[in-house]
Amino acid sequence: MAVIVITQQIGSRGSEIAELAARELGYRFLSGQELVAQTSSRYKVTPEQLLVLDERTPHFWERLRTDTERFLAFLRAILLKEFANDRLIAVGRGIAHHLPESGCGLRVHVIGSFHDRVRRVALDEKLTVGSAEKRVRDYDHEIRSRVQQVCAIDLEDHNIYGAVLNSSASPIEVSAAMLVQAANAIDARVTPQDWCKLRDTAISAQVRAAIHAHPQLNHAQLDIECDQGALRINGPGLVPPWDRLTDQVVRQIEGVSSVEITADGVTMPILPE
Repeated sequence: MAVIVITQQIGSRGSEIAELAARELGYRFLSGQELVAQTSSRYKVTPEQLLVLDERTPHFWERLRTDTERFLAFLRAILLKEFANDRLIAVGRGIAHHLPESGCGLRVHVIGSFHDRVRRVALDEKLTVGSAEKRVRDYDHEIRSRVQQVCAIDLEDHNIYGAVLNSSASPIEVSAAMLVQAANAIDARVTPQDWCKLRDTAISAQVRAAIHAHPQLNHAQLDIECDQGALRINGPGLVPPWDRLTDQVVRQIEGVSSVEITADGVTMPILPE
């Protein structure tokens, strides 16, 4: 029972490594495309809207039209719920940092030499070498910039990972075997308290997403804490009728055992249905 979450550079073969390890362990495998599809279906947003979290660096005037905070909340809710169900290897362009420091899993960065990644991208996408070089450079810059802007995380800071695998330095089978060994080591030492902490974080993420998905609450700035399913929510203007509405929305989240709502006295604007 462990969670391995991989951020991969384009052309680094991180997905192949992840699938090999998942097959060996008997774990579920979650790709970035599947994560986007689940998020799109659950929260009724388009895959194109979710690209703001991944592949595009919008101009200033475009940022004003996007609802990045909402989309990030939706994606994190799906991702953390998957984490909480354990026995998972997930891989994407920039997702490893979403795994909390709970002791239940490992953040991994899969990298590769520029030359090898260009060759792989040229083969996979049927590009010339020159076009593939531009694709890799541009994509590296776009993804790194996007995650820095949205999450204040530098994907190339190796300090945020528990392991960095270089697919150019060894066969992918060797890297996959290392992930299998890491998952077994985590399984041997993880505690029920560690899993409780991760599940509480997942519940909090789903609560935040539910708030953002509600037409009358989606701009509320709330502090959300969860301890063994018991929610504590504080925010501007959580007085009648907003406290009751918030209570009704969050009690629908699986795993919520109780709800305590407090207000800081600032009135929330009344938004139309």
